[in-house]
Amino acid sequence: MAFHEIRFPANLSFGSIGGPERRTEIVTLTNGFEERNTPWAHSRRRYDAGLGLRSLDDIETLIAFFEARAGQLHGFRWKDWSDYKSCQPSGTPGPLDQLIGIGDGVTTVFQLQKTYRSGLQEYARPIRKPVAGTVQVALAGDPKIEELEFVVNAETGEVAFEIAPDAGVRVTAGFEFDVPVRFDSDAIQVSVASFQAGDVPSVPILEIRL
Repeated sequence: MAFHEIRFPANLSFGSIGGPERRTEIVTLTNGFEERNTPWAHSRRRYDAGLGLRSLDDIETLIAFFEARAGQLHGFRWKDWSDYKSCQPSGTPGPLDQLIGIGDGVTTVFQLQKTYRSGLQEYARPIRKPVAGTVQVALAGDPKIEELEFVVNAETGEVAFEIAPDAGVRVTAGFEFDVPVRFDSDAIQVSVASFQAGDVPSVPILEIRL
């Protein structure tokens, strides 16, 4: 299998449904109390692209994309319209959006991540597929210049500096990003008659680990 650095047509993913899922193992004890645990450190996202299809031309585009990925075999990029920025959905990404590390004078490579906070709890999500040309980086609040002071690997989400940031320096970044996914079925079934009547096919999409 391989990962194809191509995005599922964004006009087709717009209108899809989906979001994150967790896996929680729950054991109910004899006294009625529960023990809860999870084997997953990170959530996994599922989507259904069928609701984004609006015409027979859209179906043709979908089938061409499906065939080029050989069904479930190859991964690809997906734009999650509800969550594709380092900032709020209504905002514009900036270099101070997300803390991605603290300098130690030695480390030169930092992984992009997005932190979700609620109350006193937070979750740091690794960002593996940033959109090329959208990544902005700052050291201690001072914006840096891409290709001159840092480089971004758009296939891994790693930011690399030629000179390691000094100890204690906050490394921050802003960006847009895609989700690495694959089709979650080796079949797409479409009825032209039912599609024209408003019955759209199910096109399951599943996030993959990289």
